[in-house]
Amino acid sequence: MVTKRVVGYGAMGSISAAFGDNGFFCAIDASGKQEIFCWEKDNSSSSASAYFSSLPSMAALSGGEGFMCGIVANTSLPYCWNSSVNSVGTVDLVPSNFRNTAYSQIAAGKNHVCAIRGSYYSSNIDAGGSVDCWEIDRKLDNDAWESEFFSPIVSNLISGEDFSCGTGGDNDGAIVCWGPKSENLGIAAANSEKFLALASNRDSICGISRDSGEVNCWGDANSFGNPPLGTQFITLTAGLQHFCGIREDDHGIECWGGSDHDTSSLIPPKNSGFLGIGSSDFTTCGVREDDLILDCWGMQKKPSLPPDYSPPLQLCSPGLCTSGSCGEGMFTFNASILGVPDLTSLCVRADLRICSPCGSNCSAGFFTSSVCSGNADRVCTACSLCQNSSCWEICGITKSPEAQREQQHQIKKLAVIIGSSVSGFMLVVIAWCLLTRTTDKREEQGKNKKSFCIRKPQVEADIITEQLQLPLSRAASIGAAQVFRLSELKDATNGFKEFNELGRGSYGFVYKAVLSDGQQVAVKRANAATIIHTNSRDFEAELEILCNMRHSNIVNLLGYCAEMGERLLVYEFMPHGTLHDHLHGGLSSLNWNLRLKISMQASKGLEYLHKGMVPPIVHCDVKSSNILLDSEWGGRIADFGPMSTGHKDQSKDLESDVYSFGIVLLEILSGRKTYDSDYMPPGIVEWAVPLIRQGKAAAIIDRNVILPRNVEPLLKLAEIAELAVKEEASQRPNMSDVAMWLEQIVKCGLLL
Repeated sequence: MVTKRVVGYGAMGSISAAFGDNGFFCAIDASGKQEIFCWEKDNSSSSASAYFSSLPSMAALSGGEGFMCGIVANTSLPYCWNSSVNSVGTVDLVPSNFRNTAYSQIAAGKNHVCAIRGSYYSSNIDAGGSVDCWEIDRKLDNDAWESEFFSPIVSNLISGEDFSCGTGGDNDGAIVCWGPKSENLGIAAANSEKFLALASNRDSICGISRDSGEVNCWGDANSFGNPPLGTQFITLTAGLQHFCGIREDDHGIECWGGSDHDTSSLIPPKNSGFLGIGSSDFTTCGVREDDLILDCWGMQKKPSLPPDYSPPLQLCSPGLCTSGSCGEGMFTFNASILGVPDLTSLCVRADLRICSPCGSNCSAGFFTSSVCSGNADRVCTACSLCQNSSCWEICGITKSPEAQREQQHQIKKLAVIIGSSVSGFMLVVIAWCLLTRTTDKREEQGKNKKSFCIRKPQVEADIITEQLQLPLSRAASIGAAQVFRLSELKDATNGFKEFNELGRGSYGFVYKAVLSDGQQVAVKRANAATIIHTNSRDFEAELEILCNMRHSNIVNLLGYCAEMGERLLVYEFMPHGTLHDHLHGGLSSLNWNLRLKISMQASKGLEYLHKGMVPPIVHCDVKSSNILLDSEWGGRIADFGPMSTGHKDQSKDLESDVYSFGIVLLEILSGRKTYDSDYMPPGIVEWAVPLIRQGKAAAIIDRNVILPRNVEPLLKLAEIAELAVKEEASQRPNMSDVAMWLEQIVKCGLLL
């Protein structure tokens, strides 16, 4: 069994945070140079980037109260600094009598630091060693600092407020603590158990059991609350009154907190595994395993407050560079998966490697398409791409969609054959009796018929006569629209049953339907209120407009039915649902190439309504739930209303559509809902626009999606969204401009 290292307060890792009011985060970048970058609250790089540019490359980091320490990459020497800017750069806070000693581990506490002697890159780093400890004096009187602590030989070093702990050296695994407040931890109860990793906050510690992989905690119970039971972890981190851990199976994160703080905001980002985490007082940041982008989430005294920290868009090292081979259950992180040219290693030396723990499962909505090997972790694939029985059970699929459709088709085909054989003779007789009477009338109607794409109203006898001369499976086409029979649409929707329902709105219900020939369609059935308030002439006028509209980026009308007082519209079926469901409803997340493509296609659909139709069609309800995704994941505009053509101020209404589409772009970019009471401000425009105008558009980018190497197209998308939601309608671009700009972004292929 290999020893797993933890990151966070009191321990060391590739990402760490200082504590207290002057807290800040630092991380080792993934450029291969092991350089340091830091950031403070409110998404700002810490005060002056030049201040941190003087920091040496680091092998590991550990945060204390308002300061940070690290081990210098090439020398294994200690180096500590705070976030105060001065004209000469950072100041080394390590006492002079310890500056020239090499250390293999370092752990910063509230106001002291302990470090294990030895070269960081030695092959027996986990075996432990003797410990030096020193105090951090804000007066910077280095000569006055003296060691006040003594410890045995340990590894897995951590520090809290006036105590330090470690697991016994030589792979012993028992917890040993020392320092003025070490007795308060009650660690004697843990002496019979061995631990792989530890994490500490100011007055408590938690450890991962070597035998079970579960978490046990000691010290002030108000600092850690109720640790999860039955969950195996690979690493831990700790804040003021919360702990977080990375689960062993799917690399997801689970957090728990003390009783004095609200724990509802401890929920970390979903749909991504993590390889490293670090915590400040109320915020935890993690390194995503797919793209090494940082995500942060907060534990707040007031759950309405957002997290304090929003990290920069920089790639962070997923772990610590070490020498030697990776052990069982680990893999060597391969830098080539990042797709960065000439980046072959994330470490400063070619003989070093980052050993990361293997995952065995994937988060909800994903399945494991390949298992972990020595050179790569398991691969998680979205359940929307599940194609065979190997992933059906994991993804909750009883049988393939193709098989389900084929079965439905065969049942309906059999019903049609049986129905035809029973009633076919009677239909032929009736048709022959009526044929002579109706032929002359049909010819006369044909001469007087206008170039409409819908049928003119007919008496019931004429409808029956005409339908008798149509195929049993489908009514005849007139122009672009087809006339469907009510009985056919009832069969196709299983009697308009609830389990066939796709959605509902002010117009009525929308059902998924499978016609007798196997074609899938969507049937919109008007409710009673719609029928009462819309007379037949208005319905006919609406149909005339709808069936003349044809565009690849709108949901096109296929036909209609107006029998027995019913009004049904038959549309193309969009198998991948709504954009809203993929952004907010739990369906598989969309990558950035798809999001940009859908943005462009939806804008072209709206442009067609505004410019391609005469008079222009004002949608009046542009939102992510009215953007549907076809079989090719193309964006289609749905639920546009022809009744909106009669507005007095047409240009103002068109500008309203642009504003609404700008909100959709903000949803696509951020993954946030248009209104979310968990954020302050809760409205997406009020939250996002100020950040964009301050040049901080990167702060609103959805961190639940793997970011491309070049985020410039996403920043341009933010600029377009900001223009579209201008308060003054006259300052907004028209849809043609928006569509042109989005097309340019997509055509440039900047995400590849």
